[in-house]
Amino acid sequence: MPQPEQQEEFVRDKLNPGALEAELKYMADAEVRFDSASRALYASDASNYRQIPIGVVIPKSREAVLKTLEICHRHGAPVVSRGGGTGLCGQTCNVAVVIDHSKYLNRILEIDPEQRYARVEPGTILDHLRDQTEHFHLTFGPDPATHNHNTFGGMIGNNSCGVHSVMAGRTVDNILELEVVTYDGIRMTVGPTSEAELERIISEGGRRGEIYRGLREIRDRYADAIRKRYPQIPRRVSGYNLNELLPEKGFNVAHALVGTEGTCVTILEAKVRLVHSPPARSILLLGYPDVFSAGDHVPEILKFKPVGLEGVDDLLVKFIRKKGLHPEDTELLPEGKGWLIAEFGGDTKEESDQNAQKAMDALKKVKSPPSMKLFTDPAEEKRVWEMREQGLGATANVPGVPLSWPGWEDAAVSPERVGDYLREFRKLLDQHGLIAALYGHFGDGCIHCRITFDLFTKQGLENFRSFLEGATDLVVKYGGSFSAEHGDGQSKAIFLGKMYGEDLLEAFRTFKSLWDPQWKMNPGKVVDPYQPEQNLRFGPDYNPWQADTHFRFLDDHGNFSMATLRCVGVGTCRRTHDAFMCPSFLATREELHTTRGRAHLLFEMFRGDFVKDGWHSKEVLQALEFCLSCKGCKGECPVNVDMATYKAEFLSHYYRHRIRPFAAYSMGLIGIWGRVGAKMPGLANFFAQTPVLKHLLRGVGGITQKRELPVFAQETFTDWYRRSGKWSDTADVVLYPDIFNDSFYPEVLHAALEVLERFGYRVTVPETPPPAVRPPMDFGMLDYAKARLMEAVGILSPYVRRGLPVVILEPSTAAVFRDELPNLFPQHQDGERVTKLTFLLGEFILREKLPPPKLAGSALLQSHCHQKAVLDGEAPRTLLTAMGLSVSEPQKGCCGMAGSFGFESGKYEISMKIAETALLPAVRQAPPATYIVADGFSCRTQISDGCHRKALHSAELLQLAFAAAKGGPP
Repeated sequence: MPQPEQQEEFVRDKLNPGALEAELKYMADAEVRFDSASRALYASDASNYRQIPIGVVIPKSREAVLKTLEICHRHGAPVVSRGGGTGLCGQTCNVAVVIDHSKYLNRILEIDPEQRYARVEPGTILDHLRDQTEHFHLTFGPDPATHNHNTFGGMIGNNSCGVHSVMAGRTVDNILELEVVTYDGIRMTVGPTSEAELERIISEGGRRGEIYRGLREIRDRYADAIRKRYPQIPRRVSGYNLNELLPEKGFNVAHALVGTEGTCVTILEAKVRLVHSPPARSILLLGYPDVFSAGDHVPEILKFKPVGLEGVDDLLVKFIRKKGLHPEDTELLPEGKGWLIAEFGGDTKEESDQNAQKAMDALKKVKSPPSMKLFTDPAEEKRVWEMREQGLGATANVPGVPLSWPGWEDAAVSPERVGDYLREFRKLLDQHGLIAALYGHFGDGCIHCRITFDLFTKQGLENFRSFLEGATDLVVKYGGSFSAEHGDGQSKAIFLGKMYGEDLLEAFRTFKSLWDPQWKMNPGKVVDPYQPEQNLRFGPDYNPWQADTHFRFLDDHGNFSMATLRCVGVGTCRRTHDAFMCPSFLATREELHTTRGRAHLLFEMFRGDFVKDGWHSKEVLQALEFCLSCKGCKGECPVNVDMATYKAEFLSHYYRHRIRPFAAYSMGLIGIWGRVGAKMPGLANFFAQTPVLKHLLRGVGGITQKRELPVFAQETFTDWYRRSGKWSDTADVVLYPDIFNDSFYPEVLHAALEVLERFGYRVTVPETPPPAVRPPMDFGMLDYAKARLMEAVGILSPYVRRGLPVVILEPSTAAVFRDELPNLFPQHQDGERVTKLTFLLGEFILREKLPPPKLAGSALLQSHCHQKAVLDGEAPRTLLTAMGLSVSEPQKGCCGMAGSFGFESGKYEISMKIAETALLPAVRQAPPATYIVADGFSCRTQISDGCHRKALHSAELLQLAFAAAKGGPP
C-alpha cells in the first residue's frame, strides 16, 4: 500500500509526463491539456487544499474514459475524477491526471416515469434531471445547495444529501445501479447481488470474480464489527459503505461504492431512483430563544413528517444583514435567536397548507411553544429559502470578522441529540477562539459551518489540528459521523479510526485494494490519507507577492492578493441555466472561462511558485481574454468576486510598455474618435459604411468583419442643446450626455429631456461634453481612464456640490461612477458626491416617486448587465410594470455584446452564442406590437444586429407613453 508521498515521488522522478500527454492526445477522443494554465485551474477545488495535477483530460465519450485509464495504467499515472469541482475536503484535487466529466459526459440517457428511474452520465447536472422529471411530479431526492451546477458523479462520489434528504435519504439510498470501470480497465455493472448471483460471479473467475470474492470475505469477516461500529443515524457518510455488503442490505455493490470519492472506481453511468415530488409546498418558520433550543425541538417537528427541516442561528442572520445579502428576507423571521424552517409538502396547495397548519396548531399546545409564522405564498416561501441558501455567502468574507474556511463543515449526530451537541460544539469553538455561524439540515442532525481557522501561521495550524481532535472526539461521543454529505477527502479522513476502530480501517484498506491494487485512484484521500495540514493552499510558507495597484480593494484590506481569496470555489459560476455569470462559460463550458477559474489563476499568479510571471502571466491573460467585464460575478457570486475590476487591473500592468491589441485603441479610445467622428459625421460614416474602406477600417481597428459599425448622427444632442439656447443655471436636475447616446442615438437624450420636463423638472446639460469613462476602463487603460474619470467628476462638481441629481442614460457609464469611482478614489469628496447623486432615469423616477405615464401592452426587457450587477437591478422591471406593461425578461445575464466585446475580432461567435441562449430567440418570437426595451447601447446594438429589430431606451418608451396620454402627470 504505497503512501501518498510515495505516489508523488513516483510522479516526480519516474513518470514521463510528455510521453503520457503525447499518447493520450494520439489515442484518446478527448481534450488533453498538460499546459500550465490548465494544471493551475484544476489545482484547487472548493476546499482548503491545492495540488498541481499532472494534466487534465476532458473525455468526449465513455470510450475515451476507458482509453484514458488504459494509457494512465500503462504509464503508472494516478487519476482523479472530477465533475463540478465543488468538493470541500480536497477530494477533487491531486497530483494525478484529472478526468473532467462535466463538459461532454453530461447526458440524461433515459427517464422512465412508470418505473421511477433515470439513467445519467457522471457529468449530468442534478437540476437538469430534476427539471425534466418534475413534469411527472418526480425528482431525485438528494438536493445539495449546489444542485444547479453539481454533477451526479460528484454526488455519488461524496454520497451527497441536501435539504430534502429528510424526505428521500442520501444519494446512496437513491442509486439502483452503477456502471463502473477500474483503474486496470475492468468494466462492470454493479448493484444488489443475490447469494446465487454472488456465487456465479465468483465461480466465473477473472478479475471481476476476484473482486467479488474479496468483497464477500470482507462481509464475512467484518459483519459483526460493521453492525457494532457504524453509527445508526440518518446522515452517516464518513468512511466506506461496507454495511451495504451485509446480507440484510442485499450485498449491494453499487451502494458500497457510493461515497468512495474516486478512490476505487470511475463511474461511467448511473441508474438512479426517482421519488414523488409533492408539487405543492408550504413553510412554517419557528423561532426559539437560541439555536440550541431549536435543536432540542427537532424530534418534535419530525413527528409531523416535514419534507425539509433546516436550522439557522442568529449569527448567520447577523452576517446576512451585515453583508447586505437580501437582508429584507430576514425580516420574515419570527421572534427569536434560533430558527427552524419546516417545509411541508402536498399534492395540492391546500393539502400542504393543511399539513403545515396541523403542525402549527399542535405546537401551540406544547410547553414553551416557539414563535411561529406560516407562509403559504410561493413568493415569500422563495424568499425564506433564499435566506437559508445564503449560508455560504453570508459566512465567507464577513467585514470585521476573520476569514472563515471549511475543514469541519458537515458533521452529523442523531436528530434527537442536536441541541446538546450544539451546546458542546459552541463551547469547543469558544475554547479555541473560533467563530462560526451554525446552520444546516437539522432534521437529519447535520450541522454546517465555516470556521475562522487561522491557516496562515504555525500557531494557527496547531490550533486547527487541536480543534479537529476535539471535534472528532465530540462527534464520536455523540455517536455521530464526521461527514454528513461532503465526504472525508483528506480533511477528516485521518480521524476515521476514532469512529470505526483499527479493524475496520483495515477493512477499508482491503476494500480499496480489491478495486485498485496499485492504489492509483485518487491516492491519499479517505484511506491512508494525507494529514489535514498537508497540501494547504496557504500555511506558514504562503507569502503572496504584494503589488501596487490602481484600485484600492477597500473590502479586501487594500490588497489585490487578498481579493483573490474571495473565491471559495463553490462554483456558482458554473450554472448553465437562469444564470447571470459567467456568460463566456455558458458559451464554452470551459473551467477557464468561469469566475472561479479566473480567480484561481490570479491566486496562482500572486502565489508565484507555479504561475511565475506575475503581471506578464500568459496564463492569466488567456483566462481573462473572454471575460466580458459584465460584472455578473459581482452581483451573483455568493462572495461578490469582481472579475471586471481584476481584469482591468491586470491588463493595465500586463500592457505597460507594450503594444495593446488594435481593439484597445479603436474602441477603448472611442471617447476620442467618437467626438471627432461626431464633428464630421458625413465623412466618418462614409469611411465606416463604404465596402472597401469599412473592411480596411475594421481590420486596422481589430473589429470583426461580421458587425456593422454604428452610424454617427448628423447632429449630436449636445450641439443641438447648445444651439437651442436651453441652458439654464437654475436647473434642478442634470442630464448627462454620454458619448454613445450623444454621438449615435441623440434621440434617446431628446426623449429623456422631454420626459424630465413633462415631470416638471428644469433640466440642464453640462456645458462641456463629458469624456467616455467606461471603454478605457474595460481595456485596462487605467492611467488614461482615471484621468478621464477625474475630468468627468470635475465637469459634474458644480452641480453635485449644489446637491443636484445627475440622470445618466447609459448604465455602463453610471456603473463607473457608482462602482469604480469609489474604488479608485475613495477619499475624493466630489467623487463621493457624484457617486451618491448619479441615477439612471428609471432609478430617478422611482426615487422621486413620480407617477409614470400608462401604456398598454407587453414589453420584452433586456436590462444592461451593469444595471443588474451594481445598480438597482429591479428598477427597469418595476418602472415598466408601473406603466401598466406586462414584462418578460428572457435572458437573466449579459446580452453578449458587453460594450465592445462583441465587436472585437475573434469574439463574435461567442458573443452571438451568448445572445442566442435566450434573448435573440425571444425577440424573434415576440409579436410586432411588443415593445423591446434595453437601456444599454450595447444591448440595443446586439438586438439590432441579431434580429434587425429596434429596441427602445426606457426614455423613448416613456416619451411614447406621454404622447399616447396627450399630456403629463397631474
